[in-house]
Amino acid sequence: MKDTPMSNCERDFILKAIEEKKRLDGRQTYDYRKIKITFGTDYGCCFVDLGQTRVMAQVSCELVVPKENRPNEGIMFFNLELFPSPLVYPLQSELSVKLNRQLERCLRNSKCIDTESLCVVSGEKVWQIRVDVHTLNNDGNLMDAASVAAIGALCHFRRPDVSIQGEEVTVYSPEERDPIPLSIYHMPISVSFAFFQQGTFLLVDPCEREERVMDGLLMIAMNKHREICSIQSSGGIMLLKEQASRLELADSSLDNYQKDLKAGGRCGFAESMPQERITALKTDQTAVEMTDVSETASSIVQTAVAPPQTVPSPSVPVPGVGQVGEGLRNTWGLEEEEEEEEDVEMDVVEILDSDEEEEEVVILYPETTKKPK
Repeated sequence: MKDTPMSNCERDFILKAIEEKKRLDGRQTYDYRKIKITFGTDYGCCFVDLGQTRVMAQVSCELVVPKENRPNEGIMFFNLELFPSPLVYPLQSELSVKLNRQLERCLRNSKCIDTESLCVVSGEKVWQIRVDVHTLNNDGNLMDAASVAAIGALCHFRRPDVSIQGEEVTVYSPEERDPIPLSIYHMPISVSFAFFQQGTFLLVDPCEREERVMDGLLMIAMNKHREICSIQSSGGIMLLKEQASRLELADSSLDNYQKDLKAGGRCGFAESMPQERITALKTDQTAVEMTDVSETASSIVQTAVAPPQTVPSPSVPVPGVGQVGEGLRNTWGLEEEEEEEEDVEMDVVEILDSDEEEEEVVILYPETTKKPK
């Protein structure tokens, strides 16, 4: 099944409208289509609608053996399919391969996911995160929709919790333990620019018919820290510096980045890192009334007791014990003595046996003397 070819009349009409800064859907040159993001019932399921373009991303995970050169890092795998049914298009087309590579550059090569946190047992078991992106409807600009769907699914995904006891690894179900989210450093988002007539005209977020008549496509992935995560140019056109500088997003970001570097300030991803340390002592500033400080200080000095002029010499009450100052009464052992004194005085009972078996004399008298200590 092939795409319907475009007639010359329709092609000329689209190019003429672009020259007059008009588009088929009524947008302006730099207008983006309305984007809608929804999540499924399962963890890691995300749907993205970019105009009429609809993309679904699903994230899954499994325990695998890590790579030999990176035994402490997990594995990220991305797969993008242009159509939901592989029976219609069994082989990957050139567009599918290009989108797969761009998606890997945008998300995996930019180190947006902490792969070291996916390690379970070094050199033996790590988590492999698989991101499957399916295009449900193609109305142009698949890369932008796929990047948003993939990063949204990764943020929504939760992996199972594990525990290690000796050499045994236990994977817990969601009913036993709450799943754990992925550690995400930043979220790169792709923005596509279409060039027409050898770079003379520029459009943002081209639709499917505009992609058919364009001469080249430039895809730039950036994050909120004004960092360019990946850049991809296709179409075989040569862009001059003046033509590339018309990309307001990239041009303003590069200018601000260079100014921050010259000023010696924190820029890019480093700007979001906290500066607080464990050894840093920071307190909140509080307004203090300073009108009668001198009067209060003088009154405190006048009422204060003068310190002694001489320093008491140390005394040695017992060999091996030193004492400095006036000293206080030693209270060690006093609690035990008080407890003994507070004991209730018991009556002493003495039983005297007589010679006869029938007579027994009992004498009761209170204790008048205390036991010697």
